[in-house]
Amino acid sequence: MQGEPKAISELKVNSHALVDHFTGGKELINRLLVLGFTLGTEIEVIQNYGKGPIILSVKDSRVALGRGEANKIMVRELKYG
Repeated sequence: MQGEPKAISELKVNSHALVDHFTGGKELINRLLVLGFTLGTEIEVIQNYGKGPIILSVKDSRVALGRGEANKIMVRELKYG
């Protein structure tokens, strides 16, 4: 089941979500697409301390994003069980 869209920065560690849309400009969107954040891609939050970078698992890679970038990637959290 999928929840309402929220920013990646709002997710807790071990959360899984699907990329829904982006709220940034063209340059940021192009950078995110190159990193593997295509629409519908599943991500997992590896680290999110509330400040500093957020570390995510995306397509068998680990990616560190700054808070500003993470706030512009809207996802739908997956709920299992």
